[in-house]
Amino acid sequence: MAEDVKTGHLERENMEASSWDNVYWYARMLVQTDQFGAFGTQKSKQLSEIAGNIENILSTKHMNTEEKYLVCRKIIKEGILAAYKKDTKAYEKGEYFADAMEHNTQSISDIIAFLIAVRYIVLPTNEAMDRIPDDDKKYCKETAGYILSTLGPEKADRVILEWDNLGTRGCLSAERNEIINEFAKLRTNLKQMRFQHTAADENIVLTAFIQEFERRVGQKRKRRAGGSLEDVTSFLFDYYHLPECAKPEHFQADMEVDKWFKCKDGWIIGISCKRTLRERWKQVSSADMNSMARHKIKAIWHLITYDSDLSDDKIALLGAQNHKFYLSSDSPIYQRAANHPVMKNYVGSLGTIISDICALQQNDFSKVVREAQARYTV
Repeated sequence: MAEDVKTGHLERENMEASSWDNVYWYARMLVQTDQFGAFGTQKSKQLSEIAGNIENILSTKHMNTEEKYLVCRKIIKEGILAAYKKDTKAYEKGEYFADAMEHNTQSISDIIAFLIAVRYIVLPTNEAMDRIPDDDKKYCKETAGYILSTLGPEKADRVILEWDNLGTRGCLSAERNEIINEFAKLRTNLKQMRFQHTAADENIVLTAFIQEFERRVGQKRKRRAGGSLEDVTSFLFDYYHLPECAKPEHFQADMEVDKWFKCKDGWIIGISCKRTLRERWKQVSSADMNSMARHKIKAIWHLITYDSDLSDDKIALLGAQNHKFYLSSDSPIYQRAANHPVMKNYVGSLGTIISDICALQQNDFSKVVREAQARYTV
């Protein structure tokens, strides 16, 4: 145990003493937006050219270390400034970044650390981020198509309830594939690197890559979060070629409606798909029934995936205002409401959503399903 502690202590000293510890900080400077203008992500081509010029200088045999350092330092500064048009705000940030890099590269070891940050962290991460989806629709649609083509519209509730998970799993798998592949390439490149280094130096770069990769992919997750569920109604309408219509002109209400369709009698129904009504139900309850009637809005349907907070009071209050709740048929709340003499008029099963729309539009449900099955191809 004593030897393990001592070894760990020496490893920490090596990390703090190694100029390679700057690899992570150069990577952070290159992608920092507010202060330095995210040169590493916004100017990938120019950054790659800077790295190539540095590599050429470092490989020459007719310059001493000090000369190489001075030339590389100038390459970095002038390469940054050349990427921006003068007399612009972007150029001002470029100047600030160039000055910061000049101040923070004090030796040839720093130049090498900067080069490693560019070649092994920033540029590979940029490419990996481009391959990771910005949204999860692709994964949702593909898997949802398999579900409907295999199980039929009666299992549309499976699509609605699993929509978020389908996309999340698909995107996480894509992220995992990228980090596994890039990590493996990085480890191989470090072993083959011509610059003298230690195992501690390799660990610094490997952990810097993982830390930066996870930070940036986390930003993508935040951008993806929250919006995918609203796409499920569009998918269902597209899959079954159900006619839809535009939002009634001048209709104002404190609720988000994802899709509108016109019934055979000319009245309109809006569909809103949400995980829960909890944070919105007071806004929804403020919708004016008279306003809905003036715009010939027959009802608002709510497709709810998590209904644990959907009380009888909410169902009764909003149901009386021409709102209807579509829930999983397995839900105890749905089963209780469906067997209640009043609330049964205000709830529906997610598995009947397609047939209910067809009935109101007076479309042949069986024909709609057959045509959808014929269109779907793997």
